[in-house]
Amino acid sequence: MPGDLPSSERRDFFRIEDRIGVEYRPLDPAIHLPTDPFGNDHVDDLRTELKRFDLDIRNQLAVLAERDRLTASLIKSINGKLDTLARIMAFEQNPLQPQDWQSVTLSEGGISFSVPPGEAAPGDSFALRLTLPPELFRPRATVRVLGITPGDGSSDRVHAEFTGIQEADRQQIAKHVMRWQIRQRQGADGT
Repeated sequence: MPGDLPSSERRDFFRIEDRIGVEYRPLDPAIHLPTDPFGNDHVDDLRTELKRFDLDIRNQLAVLAERDRLTASLIKSINGKLDTLARIMAFEQNPLQPQDWQSVTLSEGGISFSVPPGEAAPGDSFALRLTLPPELFRPRATVRVLGITPGDGSSDRVHAEFTGIQEADRQQIAKHVMRWQIRQRQGADGT
């Protein structure tokens, strides 16, 4: 029975091995933190506005496509070009340092990533901000450390579950996992 398996043997989500940007901040439960431990509150309003514009464009394109397919197709291409340009600009101005990009195990339910030795212990909580290429989505979450695997002396492997994550951020992770699976299948098929 699935309920009889030890928690380490249960998997509710598909896991992938990927190289992504990982930023983390330890959370002290005794100290009240600002709303954003990464200090980017001013950018959140812009992201919200951008998401609203994307939704408006999608809705208007559907209506336009019923009237004029060629114009709708052109606007969709221009929108895709702008999205690609925005990703290029974001990547070029990305504040992540080379050491912030690391190999992780990622799922909708949690993450395994590397930290310097002794920096984390089971039960610790961290605020995380991930950067998921190639779209450069930046989901955020809080995690609780479930366990630590000692590394080679230069790092330990943290195994953590998401304890606080907005549904939109979970969906970004789910889409990233799905796209990773598609790329792997296409690579295996030679396409």
